[in-house]
Amino acid sequence: MRYRRLAVSLTVLSALTGAALADDLQTVGDPESLGFSAKRLARITSWFEAQTKKGDPSGFVVGIARGGKLAYLQPTGFEDHDRKSPMRPDSIFRIGSMSKQITSVATMMLVDEGKLELDTPVAQYLPELKGMQVVRKDPATGDPILLDLARKVFEPAKRAMTIRDLLRNTSGLVYATGDYADPGFGNAAVHLLYGARAPFRRDKPIASFVASLGTLPLLHQPGEVWEYAIGYDVLGRVIEVVSGQTFEQFLQTRLFAPLHMVDSAFSVPADKLDRLVAVPGAQPTPLSDGDVGKPQTFFSGGGGIVSTVPDFLRFCQMLLNGGELDGVRILKPETVRLMTTNSLPSDMHVAGHEAGPAFGTGWGLGFAVRTNPDFSLIPGAVGGFNWQGSWGTFFSVDPVQKLILVMMMQRSQYSENGFFFNAIRRLPYAALKVPEAPAPILSEPLNPAPLTDYVGHYDFGGSASSLDRQALVADGRGWTGLESVAVEKGGLRVIRLADKGPTARAGVMAGDVIAAIDDKSITGLTLEATLGRISGPVDAAIKLKIIRATQSDPLVVAFPREAVPAHSVALQVRVADGKLVVEATGQWSILDFDRGRRTPVAIRSKDEFQVEGGDRTRLAFTRDAAGKVNGAILNPGPWEQRGTLANMEN
Repeated sequence: MRYRRLAVSLTVLSALTGAALADDLQTVGDPESLGFSAKRLARITSWFEAQTKKGDPSGFVVGIARGGKLAYLQPTGFEDHDRKSPMRPDSIFRIGSMSKQITSVATMMLVDEGKLELDTPVAQYLPELKGMQVVRKDPATGDPILLDLARKVFEPAKRAMTIRDLLRNTSGLVYATGDYADPGFGNAAVHLLYGARAPFRRDKPIASFVASLGTLPLLHQPGEVWEYAIGYDVLGRVIEVVSGQTFEQFLQTRLFAPLHMVDSAFSVPADKLDRLVAVPGAQPTPLSDGDVGKPQTFFSGGGGIVSTVPDFLRFCQMLLNGGELDGVRILKPETVRLMTTNSLPSDMHVAGHEAGPAFGTGWGLGFAVRTNPDFSLIPGAVGGFNWQGSWGTFFSVDPVQKLILVMMMQRSQYSENGFFFNAIRRLPYAALKVPEAPAPILSEPLNPAPLTDYVGHYDFGGSASSLDRQALVADGRGWTGLESVAVEKGGLRVIRLADKGPTARAGVMAGDVIAAIDDKSITGLTLEATLGRISGPVDAAIKLKIIRATQSDPLVVAFPREAVPAHSVALQVRVADGKLVVEATGQWSILDFDRGRRTPVAIRSKDEFQVEGGDRTRLAFTRDAAGKVNGAILNPGPWEQRGTLANMEN
């Protein structure tokens, strides 16, 4: 058995290694040879088609590559919903903040060439940003002070912001309110000031925008706080100064053309406009980054590029290959490793958004990097990297599985994107075959236990595949609905809550500060220690002391922790016609078990069963010291998934 597993694993690995040299991303290959179940891969198509049938106005294109081979490329829905024009594999999308990764690669190309230094002050390249001061913090609360510019409540920067700071969002710069800023990122007045004094003007060059930043303060001391910011737009201007080209020209000649990214640009030419995906609902305004139907003046490195799924697959494959594609070297391998390795110290304060210990996510030089799967929303192995765009685009790269996922849609409300990102995070991994060759079903199985012993509901956590470990709930940890928090001197500031989650129903609001948990102060605790206090078993009570800016007295709320909602993976086991049947009841199908369909399993040995068709998924049951069934294991072995018995069926 052990040798069979090894042989199968080596066969798949050999196929992937060979494919990685070919960079064949032009034609969809045989998914089975790339380690996918074709049947389970088809679930992706069904899921996105279901969204279209439900009336969702967005069309979708999903692309998956593994080992340098194209395993899946599928358009679904409409390129233009009103005109009912179908989506195409090469439909052109506004990619929003996925422009940042392109900008970071362009920056590091100049670093590789010795024309930029990561730790050189930005002002050496852009003198207009020399001497920027920092908003002073209230020594009692740690909150920024900014009453008005006339009072000059600023202090000198402890050090100048550097190119590295721009790449890792530690420059002290912020987004203006109304762009990508969140009031939870810091002091809302600072974000408002940026919007008033340095607005994005799409009718002016990036040089004018950068010059206006020189009149503004930094919100944070450079290097001390991670906050999602406009640093990539500043980098676009740095590239112009250093290269002597416009940022648009640099990308076209140095990156897009060499990588054969034929549809990536800052605007869509007239002969390609029929492939530009329409935005449902409110249309992009003439000065927004969505108005890409004519040549641009403002080359936004933070969110202004258009591309296609095939183009972005090539960009990602270059990174997965260590900076090279089809014989063209873009970056040094060590440069790619640096960019895709977490660069944030463990004690760095993180101001909002989807990075930091609360998200199991670090930040490299331009990429979110998975650091802890218990909290991470990024699929795949620790060390995988990804990002997303506000218009509804997403990509991730898993170096362990040599897997690239790209999904593009077009929406004007980025708050709606998470539902679709969850699908692309899970469904492709659920289609990967577990690299193991199970033994055949025994001809005379021995299992004297009655089948009714196994009946019940089993919770397997948040992951639809053992190859993609997501946050687990199988250990009994409860859910509070706190989605984004940040440590402050007074406690834990609530950035975002799950809609209708336990904390929201209890009356907690974004902007509240949690000062104590279960009557114990959390002041001075690290984020990890605080999250440990929040964690607890399902149904266990938790009490929070809340400080709210609009109320003089603290609030106290108490509620029970709940089971993670339906995005988790669960199986319902029943007996029908003398056989054990299994049905996926969570949001996601898993292995051979589909949602809404009962799959029979045959006895293989004591407490172990196996699907006779499909990928021959094995399901073993565990027992407690008293001999009572208390859990289940999918495909016992190196790639197993463990679930707990949540309840017996009535």
